[in-house]
Amino acid sequence: MKPERAFIAERALARHDPVLLRPGPSVGDLVPALARVSERMARTLRGAISPLLGGSEPQINPMKPIQTDYEDFCSEIPRLAANSLFHIGSAPFVATIEGENVLRLLDRAFGGPGDTPSSLPKEFPLSAELMIGRVEQIIATCLALALGGSTGGTIRAVRREAAHANLQAMPADTQIAALTFNILEQGRMPWSIALAFPIETLAQVFAHGETSPRPTRPSRGPGSPTQAPFADLPIEVTAVLVDMQLPLATISTLQVGQVLSVPIARSVPLIVGGKPCAHGSIGALDDRVAIQISQLS
Repeated sequence: MKPERAFIAERALARHDPVLLRPGPSVGDLVPALARVSERMARTLRGAISPLLGGSEPQINPMKPIQTDYEDFCSEIPRLAANSLFHIGSAPFVATIEGENVLRLLDRAFGGPGDTPSSLPKEFPLSAELMIGRVEQIIATCLALALGGSTGGTIRAVRREAAHANLQAMPADTQIAALTFNILEQGRMPWSIALAFPIETLAQVFAHGETSPRPTRPSRGPGSPTQAPFADLPIEVTAVLVDMQLPLATISTLQVGQVLSVPIARSVPLIVGGKPCAHGSIGALDDRVAIQISQLS
């Protein structure tokens, strides 16, 4: 059916800013961006992982990310390993730690020297699963901090397997960037955490460019009296040993050498700013009179 009159647009067609339509980062940009993130992540890993190592901070060296495929990455994983599938929002990546190193961490957690059994088990014991869970939390937290909150969602571990083939994280031909953190401790064997990021995951993470880590602001809570600048502030404390009344006739006839009977109480108050803050008992320490605190007001 032929229209009676021609259609005319009521308003001008929308024109999009070319900046909004620019293509995402190229593969050549993604791997260097991951390398910069790895430097920041290594700094946060150093402190986060120290509680698993007895409190001493290790030296953590991030290796330069290597672009390869997932099959090649898995060829280096031993039969027993902590293989964890993570999601950044909905985008996957994989972390793996050799099973022997997990068992060394476990032995140290129970007070041992960090030895491993002569033959590795086929599966991890429950205690090792708990250790792996702690490492997963550390990886997720440190990566989120290194990305500066530009993850498009929370980073979380969704599945783990002792055999990487059972993880079924991604097809073998998936193009990835492999990132390894070497962990060095004085007098101990080095170990490592290896991560595999699909290129598509990196494209989502860096779709809007890199985000600088958010600066941490010092807490503005109440100051502690045991820390500077309050710790060295001098406060006048008065110990009231006795508070007694004497007749005016006695005071008017006081003489040198006169002995007054002073009834000292068992518990005397300590006064700060005109208010009692504690009570204590009178005693002696070396050649001085001392007060042992018995009650806080």
